[in-house]
Amino acid sequence: MATTALLPAIAQPSRLYDWLTTTDHKKIGILYFFNSLLLFLVGGALALAVRTELAQPGLQAMDESTYNQMFTMHASVMIFWVVIPFLAGFGNYLTPLMIGAPDMAFPRINALSFWLLPLSALIAILGFPLGGAAANGWTSYSPLAQERYASGLGTDLWIIALLLVGTSSILGAVNFLVTIFKMRAPGMTLFRMPIFVWTILVTSVLVLMGTPVLTAALMMLYIDRNFGGAFFNTALEGGNAILWQNVFWFYSHPAVYIMILPAMGI
Repeated sequence: MATTALLPAIAQPSRLYDWLTTTDHKKIGILYFFNSLLLFLVGGALALAVRTELAQPGLQAMDESTYNQMFTMHASVMIFWVVIPFLAGFGNYLTPLMIGAPDMAFPRINALSFWLLPLSALIAILGFPLGGAAANGWTSYSPLAQERYASGLGTDLWIIALLLVGTSSILGAVNFLVTIFKMRAPGMTLFRMPIFVWTILVTSVLVLMGTPVLTAALMMLYIDRNFGGAFFNTALEGGNAILWQNVFWFYSHPAVYIMILPAMGI
């Protein structure tokens, strides 16, 4: 009898395991918040290092290379791992509730979209102990981002990390769009949806149109750096550094609306 009574307790997974494996949209939304707040502390520490160096003219706390790493990673962390995911957390938590859906359309893909974020952040930050993080600015313009000016693993890790962030954003956008268009409660027409859901919808369209272009650009930059490509490498015939600016800002201009529209909806 005592053994039987213990069985349900033994079979219960731990709370940590439950959170790590959850596909519940509310819990995933909370995980987005927690991840963004944790990385906000990292970004804040990097900003503090930058401001410490700028407190007086000349070099006090670090050399030029370290300073470039600090401001590059500060901007990257704040944009790609803090602001955008934090707002995605609101979208995950609130959108199904506001339209009467039981969950997101693809719960497991929703969980994958989240877990790609801490993994990608770890990959980008690993550049610091592995010889130096990315130091080309968050825009990573060529020729600064090419191998001859940015040798080492830091920039390659930054590219791989942003490829994972882009994959996360694209999967999340598809999930939001399918949820909003296909899982609204009866009577919840598009024009009865709350304004927040509309901002998530428009943001998802922008992500779906812009992020694949940035993802392709990052792949081209990685090929330039590691496989002798000539997309943006002006040292080789046919290389055009301005092409990077075209494809990078095709995403990064809409990115300002990706970052502000959900906040306006709130």
